[in-house]
Amino acid sequence: MKASRLVVLLSLVMAPAASCLQAQQPAAKAPQTGSQKVRNPLNDLLDEAQAALDKNNFEAAIPPLQKFIAEKPDVAFAHFQLAYAYTALNRPEDAQAEYTKCVSLDPKMAEAYLNLGMLLLDKNPAQAVAPLSKAVELLPSQSRPRNLLGLAQQRSSDLKGAAESFEGANRLDPKDIDSLNHLGQVYLQMDRPAEAEKKFRAALNLDPRSREALQGLAFSLDAQKNPGAIDAYRAYLAVAPEDQSARTRMLHCMVDQGQYDAAIAEIEKSGNGQTSGIDQLKLKADIEIGRKKYPEAIATLKQALTLAPKDAQLHGGLGRIYMQTRDFPNAERELKSALQMDQNNLVYWKDLSTTYYLSGNYQATLATLDVIAKSETPGAGPWFIRALCYDKLGQVPAALDAYRKFLALDENQNPDQVWQANQRIHVLEKLPEKKK
Repeated sequence: MKASRLVVLLSLVMAPAASCLQAQQPAAKAPQTGSQKVRNPLNDLLDEAQAALDKNNFEAAIPPLQKFIAEKPDVAFAHFQLAYAYTALNRPEDAQAEYTKCVSLDPKMAEAYLNLGMLLLDKNPAQAVAPLSKAVELLPSQSRPRNLLGLAQQRSSDLKGAAESFEGANRLDPKDIDSLNHLGQVYLQMDRPAEAEKKFRAALNLDPRSREALQGLAFSLDAQKNPGAIDAYRAYLAVAPEDQSARTRMLHCMVDQGQYDAAIAEIEKSGNGQTSGIDQLKLKADIEIGRKKYPEAIATLKQALTLAPKDAQLHGGLGRIYMQTRDFPNAERELKSALQMDQNNLVYWKDLSTTYYLSGNYQATLATLDVIAKSETPGAGPWFIRALCYDKLGQVPAALDAYRKFLALDENQNPDQVWQANQRIHVLEKLPEKKK
């Protein structure tokens, strides 16, 4: 915690607190002359500490403050000043102890609660909530304590409380851009993107180049699948061109909306014509798949695998493309590679079962479906595939049972398959008993 965060607060409390303290000091022994005054040595210690603090000489402020506290341990202001010096010297444990002592001596010193909360905000936000709540109570007309309390609540996962605190800060100061941006971020975390969008737009009305508001608006539109997210990302990247994660999200939006040419142009622009990054290669492959340019997509994923040979997603994606192009041996190889790295991924297991079925390996299809069934209850589709496999393998009772389970689960949602199942049941039931 840097000292500069507390300077304004201290400037508010030092002068009145010091004068109040001096008024509390016992009178010095009266001199015999009647015309001379004896300086109070305790006040001299405070003056010495104050002079050191004014010069940012925090080490020099500590000895006089410690001497003062040794003589007057129940003066809250001295503990406040010492806590400030410790904070500036990056001694947070000592500062916390002094602020805690300060508020125990003066429960109405709002600045001490505020500084204690700020001290705790980064390392222990949950612990910062109590002193910041007290600061809000003692400073009801100020927006900053509410913003700090909202941050502590947000970082300690109390999103509802954070939203209430930021809303309160915004009501007190409608032109406070920080409370609007923080509130928008909380609404995004609460999966309320439409409300987040309103707050970020309000912030942009105050500062059209606010990085936080531009980023938040793009995220909130993206979460709503709003086509305007692309332009919002462009506006944000104009002020934050180094944010590659936002650029990647923009590219995904382009791909989702079928803007393949624009996405390719952006990839080439951002990579200066080089598409060697893993994320960019994945995006390029998605674009090529969207365009049904499967040979190009295969080449792109192979290039990516030279950079990340242990990436299960790359192997799985390549396996699926091979399956779609009916290159079943290569599809099986890549999907098995993906499962070696991510054996519980049901997407890879399902693609492998489809690969086996399309290649005519019905026994392996059934075995793979058995693996999938251990993780999720089979629906109508898997039972239909099972029925076809049993039928092809001549396992009549198992095929009849599977066709019937398919019909019970499908409820005529797939009429072509329902007709086929009924026809096969009719044929299989008429087979001689010895063939069954």
